[in-house]
Amino acid sequence: SKKKDIKMVKGGVEKAMKSDLVTREHTIHLSKVLHRQTFKKRAPRAIRAIKAFAEKAMGTTDVRIDTKLNKAVWATGVRKTPVRIRVRLSRKRNDDEEADNKLYTLVEHVPVASFKDLETKIVTDVV
Repeated sequence: SKKKDIKMVKGGVEKAMKSDLVTREHTIHLSKVLHRQTFKKRAPRAIRAIKAFAEKAMGTTDVRIDTKLNKAVWATGVRKTPVRIRVRLSRKRNDDEEADNKLYTLVEHVPVASFKDLETKIVTDVV
């Protein structure tokens, strides 16, 4: 019975934390998702994988992909998508009053020279 209580509290705490506005940088390993994928489906599948990752990481169903990120994924064509991509996930408040969700996630591309020794980090100075 104690385990159930702990899980409930943990879920409650996680839910409370996800309601606020936060920005984090993540590295997404796209080749894991695209392994053995048909060539003509690789870039569209990569975009869907990024959306699914953002939805899971930020806890919002409304995920918006920045045009620069889309261009970065598609830069080398439909077949040759990047192996990894660095993204900035920003949970923001929805300005539209009639919207179903109060929060949405904006996914932006972060160009990096190398992916070595990069970890998930919380970004404090958001422009």
